[in-house]
Amino acid sequence: MRAHASVLHLDLDAFYAAVEQRDKPSLRGKPVVVGGTGGRGVVATASYEARRYGVRSAMSTREARSRCPHAAFLSPRFEAYREASERVMGLLRAISPLVEPLSLDEAFVDLAAAHTAVDLSVDGVHAFATEVREEVRAVTGGLTASVGIGTSKFIAKVASDLDKPDGLVVIAPGTERDLLRPMHVQVIPGVGPQTAERLRRAGIQTVADLEAVGHEELVRILGKAHGAGLFHLARAEDDRPIVAERETKSVSVEATYDADLTDRALMDSLVTRQAREVGERLRKHGLSGRTVTLKVRLHDFTTLNRSTTLTAPTDATATIGRLARALLVELLETGQAAGGVRLLGVGVSGLADWVQEDLFGDTTEDEEPAEEEPAAAVPLRRREGWWPGMDVEHAEHGRGWVWGAGRGVVTVRFETAATPAGPVRSFAVDDPALTALRQARTPPAPPA
Repeated sequence: MRAHASVLHLDLDAFYAAVEQRDKPSLRGKPVVVGGTGGRGVVATASYEARRYGVRSAMSTREARSRCPHAAFLSPRFEAYREASERVMGLLRAISPLVEPLSLDEAFVDLAAAHTAVDLSVDGVHAFATEVREEVRAVTGGLTASVGIGTSKFIAKVASDLDKPDGLVVIAPGTERDLLRPMHVQVIPGVGPQTAERLRRAGIQTVADLEAVGHEELVRILGKAHGAGLFHLARAEDDRPIVAERETKSVSVEATYDADLTDRALMDSLVTRQAREVGERLRKHGLSGRTVTLKVRLHDFTTLNRSTTLTAPTDATATIGRLARALLVELLETGQAAGGVRLLGVGVSGLADWVQEDLFGDTTEDEEPAEEEPAAAVPLRRREGWWPGMDVEHAEHGRGWVWGAGRGVVTVRFETAATPAGPVRSFAVDDPALTALRQARTPPAPPA
């Protein structure tokens, strides 16, 4: 265990939704839900305004609509999210060479290894983190981050969750157990709903209860690896190092979920959607790849990677999805993910600029599960070329974003991050004056 609180955990608040609110002035302070917008859609992120109605990540879009029908339901704009993430990760790497990203919006930073010495007293790291949060706000155009600092990854992560959103908590060395004891056992990584229920049946509900149970008893209840791990974490014992991840030449999509995933059908659906996004990005950049990789971060923060390599490169969504789902099945059947999954990711590496067209015979994109509902029930249909939230520009009215579409009409709200809330106008879906935009790679203007 470290003698100083030198592990920093940074978590961008409601990240996808916050980027949408930053770039769409009319949505600031209002419920926003980002994810699949069709009948089989899944929520990726909900703004704090939507969370008040019970909407959360990994919930079906159908349920989210029933809980918060007045929310803005938007499809993800991954280029915008990556742009913001790259700025934040670059800022963190300028602080320390040991930065361990957990996802686009979350990372650990080793302050003890900082390029410039940091005062590791409680007051010193608090002042330092205050500056970091202000710099994050500046480089992202107004996004907020919750930061926790402690003597280990576990304690830093707990700390960052204590004062969300836009909070900063430093846990002083020596106070970790006092902090944890009154908390529910699910504060510990690896204690999802199933494990919590098994512990409850044994009379264990708080960390204090867990701390009072011996090593042998926990192993008997939960098994050797899981029981031993919880025995140490209940005592705030966590010596996992911060490991910097090297960038690889690949195209990938990943997401971290608020609640650990245990439902196989849901994970299969999420992997399918990630494969679709990877395929879209490959085709947009004229690339293909031979190796498909599934990344899974378990409830206890263990990260597993499974991959398979083709004889020739592909950019086909159906092929990537099929292989990624097969890797998921293979991993789930080992039982390693029994305690829950907190992150899923799909990637393609071994990139090339050509494609073997007929690798799987007659495989087509139409084999993918459809995301759309019947036209009468959906405000927007992807097959018409427009989806809610996408950036567009009109020759006369300027830049804006798609509010909705259907029945041959697309509705646009004309505003950007640098303007006030703008007017709404409708056009024919084939209006030549209206074009889709790629995410601009320029610093966003801060919200008013």
